[in-house]
Amino acid sequence: MSDFESTSPLPVPSRSRAIGGAREDQRLGALRTFRYGRFIRKHWLGVISGSTFGLIILAAMTAPWIAPHEPTEFLSVGPFAGPSPDAWLGTDQIGRDLLSRVLYGARTSLLIAISATTVGILGGATLGLLSGYFGGWIDMLVQRLMDVLDAFPSLILAILFVALMGASSVNVALAVAIVLIPGVNRVARSVVLGLRGLQYIEAANAIGAHPARVMLRHLAPGLVAPLSIVAAAAVGSAIITEASLSFLGLGPPPPTPTWGQMLSGDVRQYFITHPGLALIPGLALTLTVLSISLLGDSLRDALDPRLRRR
Repeated sequence: MSDFESTSPLPVPSRSRAIGGAREDQRLGALRTFRYGRFIRKHWLGVISGSTFGLIILAAMTAPWIAPHEPTEFLSVGPFAGPSPDAWLGTDQIGRDLLSRVLYGARTSLLIAISATTVGILGGATLGLLSGYFGGWIDMLVQRLMDVLDAFPSLILAILFVALMGASSVNVALAVAIVLIPGVNRVARSVVLGLRGLQYIEAANAIGAHPARVMLRHLAPGLVAPLSIVAAAAVGSAIITEASLSFLGLGPPPPTPTWGQMLSGDVRQYFITHPGLALIPGLALTLTVLSISLLGDSLRDALDPRLRRR
């Protein structure tokens, strides 16, 4: 007998074990599909609203390629033209394509809103972590600052900031972010106060872990779920605040199109005779905010353990 034949072969899984493993994989795949299907059936409104918001973001991102005209281009059909192959939604009071301006307006409004929400979430979460973890004079100082910001109505605070700093896309985004920070701070601080007394946090402090490590490694992950819900609501609030500032003439200066700017100026003079000038950007604004609001409600239902048990 040769050496090769006398050597014991490596153990090879039996055919029945391989078949059993394949069946187990199929069962797990079917279980995942069932769970996804059950989630979609339970949160179908959130799926629809999330898909709608995703399409709006896609349209805003691809506006330079899908818009039929430049937002500042004057069309040969003239002002107040009705829908036509050259202008699908008609033209405004000075002959610009409404569809192109709505698409580019979505690009500007969503960019400002998402940027402001990102800054507001990061700023509020950082202050909430510091305030909730350290307590003492740091907590008192941060909360008094939040009380000062809360003393002003949100729109008045944003108007004051833009009036002092000047009207631009960056200043509008910063103004909206400042408006969002107090609410985010309250949520983050309350979550940190609830987590700070847990055993694994006390154990990390007992072994001398650096406060930054405790906050980033152990406390920050607990903020993801609640702040995801807050972020969904904050984007809608940011869009409305930006539109309000643009409506008042404090948004990005012309010729940059925004939805609020399309609703302002002499558009109100033509509402009776040409309602599409206000209705088209108004419907785009309403649909976007409504889809974000419904998506936020679905995220809350999916991420809140108390609501998942129902």
